[in-house]
Amino acid sequence: MIATGPRGALVRALLADIEAGRGAAPITSCPYPSGDLRRSAWLRGYAKARQLTT
Repeated sequence: MIATGPRGALVRALLADIEAGRGAAPITSCPYPSGDLRRSAWLRGYAKARQLTT
């Protein structure tokens, strides 16, 4: 079970971006606005997934 609250939101963003990276979605598909901590978590997971698939 994923935690709730701010930490849970970051974990969910990280998991969602890993899926986007594996699916070769464009990096511009990030659903979070600039300045949002979830955006940085999303981008980290995206980059990690892209490294694993290339």
